[in-house]
Amino acid sequence: MDKKNALRAGALAAGTTLMMLLMSSPALALTRDDGDDPGTGLSVVETLGLYVLAPLALFAVIAGLVLVLDRSHPDHRVSAPGAKGKTKAKAKVAAKA
Repeated sequence: MDKKNALRAGALAAGTTLMMLLMSSPALALTRDDGDDPGTGLSVVETLGLYVLAPLALFAVIAGLVLVLDRSHPDHRVSAPGAKGKTKAKAKVAAKA
């Protein structure tokens, strides 16, 4: 039964991909539409700034805000293996022994 569903899903994905490729032919881009007014193209520097530097800067700002505004309790933080300091679970096990 699983093999049949996998085959059906694969056929559906392949058919959908093929139809999308056929419907979005690049030849359609050669025909101008009424009211089409394309602007000037982006330079290499503008493209890199828009699609590389801007997302990296946005990521850095969000990560910085998360680090600065972190108000979690130190006991709830996950420590690396071998790090100094006892966690509550280790302290409870030691207390029971």
